[in-house]
Amino acid sequence: MIILDTDIWIWYVQDDKKLKPNTLQLISDHETAGLGVSAISLWEIAEAVENGGLSLPLPVTDWLEAAILYPGIELLPLTPKIAALSANLPGNFHKDPADQIIVATSLVHSVSLVTYDSKITSYPHIRLLT
Repeated sequence: MIILDTDIWIWYVQDDKKLKPNTLQLISDHETAGLGVSAISLWEIAEAVENGGLSLPLPVTDWLEAAILYPGIELLPLTPKIAALSANLPGNFHKDPADQIIVATSLVHSVSLVTYDSKITSYPHIRLLT
């Protein structure tokens, strides 16, 4: 399994050109092993739509329901262990709670995270795939 950050998941489902061809291939190669998506990504997407920062081709509820059924996607819950770790990540990590939860989810599951977010890619305590 690999974990997709929120933007990567959106771009994957939307077939957006922001997703680099090598990243798309990486995701395709991992479909059968599982493409983890943190439950916090659902909230991030709903918030982005509500605040006007994201436009989807469907109502947000319909889009989210379809997106979690996308091939290989496995919705990963926010567990007590993930919640506790997200508030106590090793080293220095920025204070965005959604990013903290996504990073903690990757660490708890001991899998790589796919992201282009420079605030995450500069964090030395996580395994990344890009």
